[in-house]
Amino acid sequence: MFLIIVVALVVIVMARLAVTQHGTSSLTIQQARAYQAARSGLEWGITQAFHTRSCAAGTPSMAGSSLADFAVVVTCSSNDYLDDDGTAVRIFRFTATAQNGTPAARPDYAYRQLTAVVER
Repeated sequence: MFLIIVVALVVIVMARLAVTQHGTSSLTIQQARAYQAARSGLEWGITQAFHTRSCAAGTPSMAGSSLADFAVVVTCSSNDYLDDDGTAVRIFRFTATAQNGTPAARPDYAYRQLTAVVER
């Protein structure tokens, strides 16, 4: 009888560890995807700014990719300066925020915010 109880406890503990490990790896994957979505937002903003020579802020679409469930918001600010040679330089500051819903709505909620500073 004692042996049956010990074996049953070991099985229960192993099952609980397996569930916890699965949840942790799922959240790790979602965090990595959130990072890639935010990075894509930064690259989108930088590309737009270099083509238009002005701040590009907005919400790039992730439709058609594996990041489609992430909403990305890109903000931008810019300042103009003169360098030591008297050449005009524009500094862009980008912030990209990616998230897949709200913490209350998703058990695998992920949020990531990245910033970049670019000189043009």
